[in-house]
Amino acid sequence: MTGEGLAIHRLMAELPVTGEAIDSFVKSHSFPLVEGPSVTFIFRGSADGVNLRHWIYGLESSQPLERVPETDLFFAIVELPEKSRVEYKFEVWRDGGSHWIEDPLNDNRARDPFGANSVAHGHGYEVPAWTLPDPEARPGRLEPFTFNSKALGHAQKGSIYYPANYRKSRRYPLLVVHDGSDYIRFAGMKAVLDNLMHERAIPDLIVCFIDSQDRLNEYAAHEAHGRFLTEELVPDLERRLPLEARPQSRCLMGASFGAVACLATAWQFPGFYGRLLLQSGSFAFTDIRGGSRRGPLFDPVVTFVNELRKDVKPFSERLFVSCGVYESLIYENRSLVPLLDQSGMEVHFVEARDGHNWENWRDRLLEGLSWLFPGPFLMVYE
Repeated sequence: MTGEGLAIHRLMAELPVTGEAIDSFVKSHSFPLVEGPSVTFIFRGSADGVNLRHWIYGLESSQPLERVPETDLFFAIVELPEKSRVEYKFEVWRDGGSHWIEDPLNDNRARDPFGANSVAHGHGYEVPAWTLPDPEARPGRLEPFTFNSKALGHAQKGSIYYPANYRKSRRYPLLVVHDGSDYIRFAGMKAVLDNLMHERAIPDLIVCFIDSQDRLNEYAAHEAHGRFLTEELVPDLERRLPLEARPQSRCLMGASFGAVACLATAWQFPGFYGRLLLQSGSFAFTDIRGGSRRGPLFDPVVTFVNELRKDVKPFSERLFVSCGVYESLIYENRSLVPLLDQSGMEVHFVEARDGHNWENWRDRLLEGLSWLFPGPFLMVYE
């Protein structure tokens, strides 16, 4: 589709553009306006200038919007591959200063611990049905817990998910989720678990959602965190709950630094965890250019990943790895996956047209969980 065929150019075909024409244009379209691979972002209001601020690694993070002459309408056209999902804000300039806002013409929001972003869906992207609450799915239950860890020297809090069909007479696999409260709040993971178990895309699981008081330290290949999980938390859960207590039924899961914590713990205790689900892992390492491209916060991660890359031996059985192509970590993930695969471990790697965010990680849960723990009726969602 050529630029001349876009709605914004049809609006501008005859200048000057009247206020009535702009009113009609705004009322008759949804924004951002998707026309094939072209996505038109629109801002209307008093401003000296407007920039599109997005999180697509490899492109300029700030793109100026063009003003329709003699109007208060600004626009920018971005080419997005099919099924892309992008989070963004507008930077609005007035009187020599600027502030960032969500798109007033777009109700689609994604939330995270820092606030909210507007969301643009490229042609063909749809929010997966299995991520939405299903009134027919019997809900599992969440119970909070506090665990006093000797390894960490302080208490860790979290919650335990029990499936709707929970019975003490059965035995269940265990999934341990780092940044558990964020997965529940921002990735809708409880509804996802309810739905996938209801449709039998995955078997019934017991899920331990854990949080950290100091995640950037404890999740950065922290030896004490590995001991907390493997020598304290998991043995305690296996004593108290009807768990299968074998490597194939133990899975660690996390995103970003949480993925580092999973990988480092499994490497620290080879053979204990048979399943890993790693999303957008912050797997920084020293490459041939002599640096990690990151910063001092990543120094413990670089030390760990460098050591891991020297000679990768099998330490788990199945690893599901995902990363967005619009995030800078795609380089590290693409570099590490072949080494993990060549070690003899079974690795499934998925790239998504998305960024470093919770809805990207949410959208990969069906594929990841069902590959690690196949259910009898996966075809329901295929």
